Amino acid sequence: MVLALLLGVFLTGFLPINAQKRNPVLENGLSFLGTPYVANTLEEGDEETLIVNSNGVDCITFVEYVLAMSLCPSKEKDMTTAEFRKYLRQIRYRDGKIEGYTSRLHYVSDWINDNIRKEFIEDVTAAYSSFIDTLSLSFMSTHAEYYKQLDRSPENRNKMLEYEKALSGQTIHWIPKKEIPAEGFSWIENGNIIAITTTIPGLDSSHIGIAVYVKEELHLLHASSVKGRVVVEEIPLSGQLNRNKNMSGIRVLRMKKTGVSSSSPPYILK
Repeated sequence: MVLALLLGVFLTGFLPINAQKRNPVLENGLSFLGTPYVANTLEEGDEETLIVNSNGVDCITFVEYVLAMSLCPSKEKDMTTAEFRKYLRQIRYRDGKIEGYTSRLHYVSDWINDNIRKEFIEDVTAAYSSFIDTLSLSFMSTHAEYYKQLDRSPENRNKMLEYEKALSGQTIHWIPKKEIPAEGFSWIENGNIIAITTTIPGLDSSHIGIAVYVKEELHLLHASSVKGRVVVEEIPLSGQLNRNKNMSGIRVLRMKKTGVSSSSPPYILK
């Protein structure tokens, strides 16, 4: 943890001056640097419970832990376990209620919608980009063999299918990867949440992380399955997207503070 914090200070020295303001999401995210990547940490047991495993994270649990920590009114050593778990439950589950496997927000678009309703985050992309896509979700119900809770339960599979149908047809704002320069955009701030959209049929997003500027270029702080740990990607986000054919673009979310949204955008990306 000490090494991670020192590295966080080192990286902050390269950030643009206008982005060096105190940002709890980025600070909390940097504290996870080096944490091992571990897949499927939420799939323990048959009963859905609130699992916390900060010793091993995947891309979504990393972002959820960081967001929960950042939303807690008490910071660092004053933060209580109960306070953290309360926010984590609200972030991870539909309406904050644990009611079985399908109450977990599996699709990133569902996760975004629910946390916007709770006023934990706001969709910054909607304010700055005119690029629109229509959701068509079916991956989990049509690949139930990948998810034991769906494969073993027709009831869960049918519930997931209902959620997929409810989400499909919704329009979202996004930014195609060809439109993203190495330096990012002035309206993407350190600590913004970056959801990476995908070309995989039936899916909306395949990865998620946190924006961080290094030497005036936009990079991704994320739990990397390739690197096997939480890292700041060594190449800019634009390059990371371009080298992966399944990554199509991004959505940008921002943690809301005191329930007040960001100021009006100076321009719209078209």
